[in-house]
Amino acid sequence: MPNSIIEPAHLAVENITVSYNGHPALSDVSFQVPQGTHVAIVGSNGAGKSTLFKALVGLMPLKSGRIMIHGKPWGHHLDCVAYVPQREEVDWHFPVTVSDVVMMGRYGQLGWLKRPGKKDYAVVARSLEQMNIANLALKPIGDLSGGQQQRVFLARALAQEPHILLMDEPFTGIDASTQEATLTLLDELKRQQVTVMVSTHDLNLAGSRFDQVLLLNRHVIAYGTPAQVFTAANVTSAFGAHAIVLDGKSVVVDDCCPPEMFE
Repeated sequence: MPNSIIEPAHLAVENITVSYNGHPALSDVSFQVPQGTHVAIVGSNGAGKSTLFKALVGLMPLKSGRIMIHGKPWGHHLDCVAYVPQREEVDWHFPVTVSDVVMMGRYGQLGWLKRPGKKDYAVVARSLEQMNIANLALKPIGDLSGGQQQRVFLARALAQEPHILLMDEPFTGIDASTQEATLTLLDELKRQQVTVMVSTHDLNLAGSRFDQVLLLNRHVIAYGTPAQVFTAANVTSAFGAHAIVLDGKSVVVDDCCPPEMFE
């Protein structure tokens, strides 16, 4: 895990706007994440959660604004930011093994023209063990279950030894044991002061397991502690017609999720 942090792994997003097919997917979004903070990104489908992550790793260009990591503009620290995409965005028929995928996490350290060395293989082996998938190392990724595939991409992120980890809907469509393994990993990353941002539809999870919540609906509705963010007014603003307020409580009914209730 990270062993070369000289300054805080501070992420600053400053007034970024991102367009998709000519339409604004994010508008004037700003927030800051101190080193080691775990942030839940919450919003309805189409709120811009995935767009935000892709902008943070350079997969979508900024129309305006800037992203600062360690106090420097985006591009200086790409190897210290790991990204776990949604499973449906991955071509699971690509002919690579589990070990191959996890080794991809080392490419930022190696560069594309260098061959992996003993340290790289050791880091990959450790990452596979940490996610309890060492026995799957030689299996094609397409032969795995959804939970196993999720563990592979978490292992790839661990192999990168990131200072900042972005996880897009990691709790969707996985089994209970993989969810527990992911939560255990988050606890370990917290102890190691790795900054983590996770998009999720599980509002109870966001409220109970994360330091900060970013409530998003193409712009920032609210950013702060769960108690500060999850008010009836904020949740209604984020989820619109899918939010119903009853007796001072906000009941969120999202397209893909069961109702979640917050005081």
